[in-house]
Amino acid sequence: MKIVFMGTPDFSVGTLEAIVAAGHEVQAVITQPDKPKGRGKAMQMTPVKEAALAHGLLVWQPQKLKSSGIEDELLKLQPDVIVVVAFGQIIPKSILEIPKYGCINVHASLLPKYRGAAPIQWAVIDGEEKSGVTIMRMDEGLDTGDMLAKTEIVLAEEETGGSLFEKLSQAGARLLVESLTKLADGSLTGEKQPENSPNAYARMIRKSDGSIDWEKPAVVIERLVRGMNPWPSAYTKAEGKTLKLWKTRIVKEDVVKAAAEVVDSPETAACGTVVAQDKQFLYVKTGEEYLRLEEVQLEGKKRMPCEAFLRGFQVETGLLFTQD
Repeated sequence: MKIVFMGTPDFSVGTLEAIVAAGHEVQAVITQPDKPKGRGKAMQMTPVKEAALAHGLLVWQPQKLKSSGIEDELLKLQPDVIVVVAFGQIIPKSILEIPKYGCINVHASLLPKYRGAAPIQWAVIDGEEKSGVTIMRMDEGLDTGDMLAKTEIVLAEEETGGSLFEKLSQAGARLLVESLTKLADGSLTGEKQPENSPNAYARMIRKSDGSIDWEKPAVVIERLVRGMNPWPSAYTKAEGKTLKLWKTRIVKEDVVKAAAEVVDSPETAACGTVVAQDKQFLYVKTGEEYLRLEEVQLEGKKRMPCEAFLRGFQVETGLLFTQD
């Protein structure tokens, strides 16, 4: 098939690679413009652009699809299908209508759940037991088009936003290639989505979403830590300094009281209090149960196991972690 590919981040690369490997003709790749990054503000290519150039593919980087002349170029190419994977811009109706088979989107959720920009992280944060990928024919709505194919992924007990990202990227690439074959032979049929999603729109994650409210139950905070790993991270404040939490575990009161150093009556301590510690871990009181801190990162320092952190930094039992 003649394909135009639209995508930008790492998540999109696997699908582009799979399309090329399957022998389809990639007429052009459309991705977001290069952006300055790092202290030197050097311009950095998007992951999709890097992959496309490695295959010698034509790359376009419009600031906006509507006013860039891209529509005229697409009319000249007359692609069979446009494949969209986390592109990052709204695609106008005039472009949606150009390809013979329309615009096909690889969306990282089991639609109609988790329509929106950050379905992967919110699935972990919300404690979903499974996620997946939906191949969807795009319309003018936000992830509301007809569903063409799905594949499910069961979340592991210690699933992070990063690990689920990798699983869904690979699953989406495989499913898209399978779907293209069925699209061409006419065996792929669409299923309309219900008007409303079963849950809230999966909005873009903000750094501030990682701020830990210790009044919440340990199970909620532990999921937040996993969902925010590797970006932007869950964090708390310790005497004015930011402490990022990378790995935590829910523990019961008997585990806390068995630690080497324990405050009096940890069950009555304020939420966010370091109620116990030993040579390996810190134990923090939450709204329900306790969290054992297993991997942390103090402001200005490297990410490390809590055991290594405690060898280099003295933490007083009774210290109160805060949001501010």
